[in-house]
Amino acid sequence: MRPLQISADTALKLSKALGIPLEHLMHTPQHILLQKLSQLAQEETAAQAEAQSQETQATERKDEQAAISESSEDSKS
Repeated sequence: MRPLQISADTALKLSKALGIPLEHLMHTPQHILLQKLSQLAQEETAAQAEAQSQETQATERKDEQAAISESSEDSKS
């Protein structure tokens, strides 16, 4: 089996992202490497979706608090 045909920069980035030594990465079969990359992409997508969800919830809470504040000010007048 021949080593992967990727640049040194790409190999270093993949090694860090996947948490495997560079020597192992270069001799990892292509189908396994693609599977690991797919899993990494899914995890990143899930993390981004979670962060976006939390951001949306925070914005909604802020809007609700502003509406409550406005309604209480209107009732005092």
